[in-house]
Amino acid sequence: MNETAKLRAGCQTFTWEMLGKAWTGNADDLLAAIAAAGYAGIEITDTMIPPYADRPQDFARALADHGLTLVAFACGSSSGFTEAGAVETDLAMVDRALRFTAHFPGAILSLGSATIMSPGPLDDKFAVAGRFYNGAGELGRIVGVDVAVHPSSHHDTLLSSRADYDRIMALLDPALVGWVPDTGHILRGGQDILDTLRTYQDRIRYLHLKDVDAEGHWRMLGQGVCDLRSVVDIVAAGPNFNGWLVLEEESDVAAADPAAAVRANRETLRLAGI
Repeated sequence: MNETAKLRAGCQTFTWEMLGKAWTGNADDLLAAIAAAGYAGIEITDTMIPPYADRPQDFARALADHGLTLVAFACGSSSGFTEAGAVETDLAMVDRALRFTAHFPGAILSLGSATIMSPGPLDDKFAVAGRFYNGAGELGRIVGVDVAVHPSSHHDTLLSSRADYDRIMALLDPALVGWVPDTGHILRGGQDILDTLRTYQDRIRYLHLKDVDAEGHWRMLGQGVCDLRSVVDIVAAGPNFNGWLVLEEESDVAAADPAAAVRANRETLRLAGI
C-alpha cells in the first residue's frame, strides 16, 4: 500500500439497488444513511446516481455536507461488455462516466463484470471484454482517472473461476486497468481467495468486502467463511491499493433493512480492529 494511504471504510449502494422497485428513495437518502452508519466514503452506481448524473458539482457539495468522499463511480452495460457491436457505444458511456468521475480527486471508475449476453464462443467473449476494458483504461489515462474491473459471480458472468480471472488478467494491460477484488464473488467462484489476491496483488486498486457461507450463500460480514484479517492484510500490502475497503451487503438481512445492515457491517469491521 502507498505509505500515505490508510484504511478507510466506504459503502456500496448496490445494497439498496438490489431491492429494485421496493426501494423508493434517492441519492440524498443514500448519502444520509451511509454517513449515519459511520462510513467515510461511498461507491455509487450509474443506476443510483440520478438526479446528480449531470450535476457533479452539486453531488460534490452533497457529499461534503455528509462528510463523505466518492470512492468510485460504478458502471455497467446491457451488453455485458462482451458484445462486439456494442464496444463503441460502451466506450462512449465510459467517456461520459469519466468526465463525471474526474470532478472527484482520487475517485475510480469501476466497470462491472463481463457477462455472457448471447450465444457464441467464449474466446470471442473474452476478446471483446479485454478490448473494451483496455479501451476504457486508455480513456481514463487521458483524463487522469483510474479505471478498474470488478468481476462478479452473478448469473451468466464471464468472470467467476480462477481460470476466468487468469484469462481476463492476461488480456488486460496492468498500466491501464486495475482490479477491484470482491471477497464474496471470489469465494462464490470456488477460488483460493488468498492465493488469488496474492497473485494479482499489484493490480488491486480498492477492495469490496462481502461474506458468504460454505455453500456460497450471502451472509452478513463476519458471519461467513471470509477471513477478514488475512484478506485485508494482503490487500493493504498491494503497491497500488488506495486504502479504501468498500463494504457491500447482498444478504437477506440487507434486503429486509439495508440501512441497518450496513450499520452492522461497519461495526463488525470496527470490532475486527480494521
